[in-house]
Amino acid sequence: MATAMTLPPVALDRALAEAGDGVFVVDPSGRIVFWNRAAEKIMGYTAREVLRRRCCDVFVGRDDRDNRLCYRGCQVLALVGLGEPVQHFDMRTRTRAGRPIWINVSVLRLPVTDGPGPLTVHLFRDVTATKELLTLVHERLAAAEGRSGPAAETVLTRREVEVLRLLADGLDTHEIAARLHVSRATVRNHVQHILERLGVHSRLEAVAYAYRHRLFAPAPGPTAAPPPGSTTTARPRS
Repeated sequence: MATAMTLPPVALDRALAEAGDGVFVVDPSGRIVFWNRAAEKIMGYTAREVLRRRCCDVFVGRDDRDNRLCYRGCQVLALVGLGEPVQHFDMRTRTRAGRPIWINVSVLRLPVTDGPGPLTVHLFRDVTATKELLTLVHERLAAAEGRSGPAAETVLTRREVEVLRLLADGLDTHEIAARLHVSRATVRNHVQHILERLGVHSRLEAVAYAYRHRLFAPAPGPTAAPPPGSTTTARPRS
């Protein structure tokens, strides 16, 4: 790894303290030794309330399947102790007031020269709104799939599939109208028909439905010609 310079400890402390993300640092035993203002804002705990406490007792985190993520000697601390990288992850926790929230956590290993082992830096941000939106989309998609009716491929016209593909590419109503050389009112009508026929309530849900059901799958390639010398029997017309 190449670096242009080494940050002095004072500069690093200040950078972590002023970070927009919540930041807390734990020692090898998992006890919190640093807690910034953004962490206070997200979690509701002051630094005085959490310093020297084990992070597992503060966060009591769980994953999407309700498995425990926070415990003494957790996987994060084990990987940091081994010098292995830790992938960012989502975790469900509760604020000091008891409000359930989701946070996304990134982990950095911080070597030290005057301690028993490396420090573990956690940077986290509140992703509750994103998680709730994804949950809502999945629930509505599941409800739409459960309803009986013709397959999406048979209820959408070729033009509607084309509009849906452009929505998936990130184009807005004005851009789609320009691309297809139609009016914006026509595009809005197509979008409304798509939502009604797929049984969804937003453009985002429609795009997610399209990917889930492979509506954008490439068409099959041309049929190969028969090998030389082979014969093809024509079917008699009825």
